[in-house]
Amino acid sequence: MRREFSALLLLAATPAIIVAQQPAAPAGQLSLLEAIALGRKQAVEATIARLNVREAEARTAQRRADLLPTIAGLAGVTRQTVNLDEFGIPIASGVTDPFTIWRLQVRASQTVFDASAITRLRAGRDTAAAAGLDAQAIGQQAGATAGLAYLRLLSTQETVKAREADSTVAAQLLDEARQLVSAGVSPAIDATRSEVSFAAVRTQLEVARNSADRARLDLLRTLDLPPASRITLADSLGLGGLNVPLDPDEAAAFAREHRTELAAERARTTAAERTLKAVKYENLPSLGLSGSYQQTGQRTPDLAGSYAVQLQLSVPILDGFRRQSRAREESERVQVQQIRERDLGNRVETEAREAVLDLASAQQQVAIAGDRLRLAEQELSQAGERFKSGVAGSVETTNAQSSVIAARDALIQARLNYGTARVSAYQALGVIDQLQ
Repeated sequence: MRREFSALLLLAATPAIIVAQQPAAPAGQLSLLEAIALGRKQAVEATIARLNVREAEARTAQRRADLLPTIAGLAGVTRQTVNLDEFGIPIASGVTDPFTIWRLQVRASQTVFDASAITRLRAGRDTAAAAGLDAQAIGQQAGATAGLAYLRLLSTQETVKAREADSTVAAQLLDEARQLVSAGVSPAIDATRSEVSFAAVRTQLEVARNSADRARLDLLRTLDLPPASRITLADSLGLGGLNVPLDPDEAAAFAREHRTELAAERARTTAAERTLKAVKYENLPSLGLSGSYQQTGQRTPDLAGSYAVQLQLSVPILDGFRRQSRAREESERVQVQQIRERDLGNRVETEAREAVLDLASAQQQVAIAGDRLRLAEQELSQAGERFKSGVAGSVETTNAQSSVIAARDALIQARLNYGTARVSAYQALGVIDQLQ
C-alpha cells in the first residue's frame, strides 16, 4: 500500500513538474522572427496571460451552472421518538418508543427560464473572450520586447566588430608613427598621440564586449531561457516581407481593425452592457422545475417510495429598490468602459501614425549614416596618405579615425533605430503575430 500510495503521489506531481520546467534554448542560429515567436510563446508575461484565460473560462463555466440541472442525493438513518401530544391526536398520547427511519432521497432542479442568468452567461463569455484577446495582445507585446532585445544584442555585436576594425586601424597607424619617428621624419609626440588613440580604442572595445555580454543576458531573460544558454544570432536586422500600409491615414484605419487590445476593449464593453441588461432582467419572472424521489421506512426491506414534482414561477415584486440601485451602478460602469474604449481607439490610431512616421525617418537616417561613414573613411584614407608623406602630423589621422568611429557608431545606431521602428510599426499595426 505504501508503494502504491507513493507511486500515486509521484504521478500526481509529474504535471506540475513539467509545467515548472524552464524552456530549453533553441538549437542552431536564432533569427529575429524566431526570437519574436519565442517571446510570444514562452515569455513569462505571455504564459501568465494564457493561464488567466483558463481562469476566465472557469468563471464562465460557473455561470453556466446556473442554467444546468442540479442533482443531489441523500441517504440517512434516524433513531428517534415522537411526542404524540404535540399533534393533538385524541386516540394516542404520550411519547412513543424509540424507532428507526431509513431514508434514501434524490433531488433535482432545473431552471426553465431565467433571462438574467442567460444574459450573465453571455456576459461571462464576452469577458472570457476579452481575456483571450488580452492574452494574445500580451503575447504580441512579449514578442515585440524579445525582438527589440534581439536587435540590441545584434547592435552590440556589430559594435564589437566595429571596435575590432578600429583597433586594427589604430594599430597600423601606431606602427607607422613609430617607424616615422625612428626615421626622424616625425616628432615623438606623433607616436605618443597614436598610442593614446590605440589605448582609447582598446578601452572602447572592452566596453563594447561587456555591453554585448549584458545584452545577451537580457535577451535570454526576455525569452525565459537559462542564463547559461548559448545562442547564435542570424546576421540580419530585417524582417520578413509583410504588406502593411505606410500612409498615416491608412495605417490608422488598419490599426483600428487589427489591434488586439482594441478588440479586447470592445469585448469588455459588450460584457459590461450585457451585465447591465442582466441586472434589469432580474425584475422579470423566472421559471424553474424541481422534484424529488425518496424511499423511507423503519426497515430497509420495507422501504416505500414517494415523489414530488414542482413547477415554480418566481415573480420579483420589491427588494427595497436594490435592483434599481444596482442597475444605476452598472450603467455608470458601462459609461466608464465606453470612455476607455474610445480613449484606447485614439491611442491606437496615434501609435500607428507615429510608427509609420518613425519608420520613414529611420530609413532616411540609415542612408545618411551610410554616406557619413563613406566620407569619414575617405577622410581617414587621405589623412593616412598625408601622414605617410610627412605632409601632416598624427593629429589629422587621430581626428580622422575619431570621425570614422563616430560614423560607424552612427550607422549602427541608425540600423538599430530602423529595426526598432519596423518592430514597433508591426506592433502598432497589430500584425506582429503574422510575421513568418
